[in-house]
Amino acid sequence: MIKSKIAGIGKYVPEHVVSNEKLSTLMDTSDEWITERTGIKERRYAERYEETTATMGAKAARIAIERAGIDKEDIDFIIFATLSADYYFPGCGVLVQRELGITNTEIGALDIRNQCTGFVYGISVADQFIRSGMYKNILLIGAEMHSMGLNYSTEGRDISVIFGDGAGAVVLQATEEEGRGILSSKLHSDGTYAEKLALICPGSHGGYHNKYLEENVDYGFSKENEFGDVFVTPTMLEKGQTFPYMEGKFVFKMAVQKFPEVIMEVLTEANKQPSDINMLIPHQANLRISQFVQKKLGLSDDQVHNNIHKYGNTTAASVPIALCEAWEEGRVKEGDLVCLAAFGSGFTWGATLLNW
Repeated sequence: MIKSKIAGIGKYVPEHVVSNEKLSTLMDTSDEWITERTGIKERRYAERYEETTATMGAKAARIAIERAGIDKEDIDFIIFATLSADYYFPGCGVLVQRELGITNTEIGALDIRNQCTGFVYGISVADQFIRSGMYKNILLIGAEMHSMGLNYSTEGRDISVIFGDGAGAVVLQATEEEGRGILSSKLHSDGTYAEKLALICPGSHGGYHNKYLEENVDYGFSKENEFGDVFVTPTMLEKGQTFPYMEGKFVFKMAVQKFPEVIMEVLTEANKQPSDINMLIPHQANLRISQFVQKKLGLSDDQVHNNIHKYGNTTAASVPIALCEAWEEGRVKEGDLVCLAAFGSGFTWGATLLNW
């Protein structure tokens, strides 16, 4: 039976390290406050006006392609997951194709906007394409450049201290080798609480006309304008409405419920138990969430890889960065049972179980 395997993996994190102490000079916070709530000690920020989400993705991709032992022109499909794309449109898929210098126009490029679960969703999509025989070498990238869109004030600290920049990439190929490949993937969503973790503006919701947004919030739209309105209004900028919003406690409560559930789903489908996992790579959202999941599943420290203390939350990039790091450190070896899991905005959540 044809399955999909990860044939090559790479990561890129910017050189610029931003410590908790550095952020405390910009807002009312401290290393103790950030560490206690998130487990984060530092994060990486890309070089402004020189690096982008796509260029970082390309750097990770080059490493993954080389480790897969193929040429860039062998890539026949690109999947790019991010919430911080270079442009509102087009997506980063075609931008990374250009950045890598892939001249083959027979390939396709797909952009996935599933935020923190983007990479997990992407690996499931790639798996189906490969199992069907449609593509042979799929490049999957998760990359983020959050640092260009955060509110570096005390008002925005609950979000701005969490996020960092970086990229991870894998090349997926078909395999019939026993003991290799993706065994199971499960994807879920619930749009009921979409606005609990969201970037509302800019958007096409029309402010007052959107029944799902908080009532009586002025976004600066003119109701009398028959032919549309300004995409970004002065009101949005003045009130800081173009920054991400998160109801942290609510998101935490949902995450610690859905993470263990979806991990157990993929294990059950593959007739496995938590004790069979050699390495769990959870989305690096909050160290307390990862620790809760670890305890819930009865996993040891050797069975879980966390690196949020070094990189913060890199959303779609966090799973591939952590997976690549664990592999480079020798914590993921051939034949190991590896579980990837994520929860994020939408809400969306999912998990993938594979034999390395």
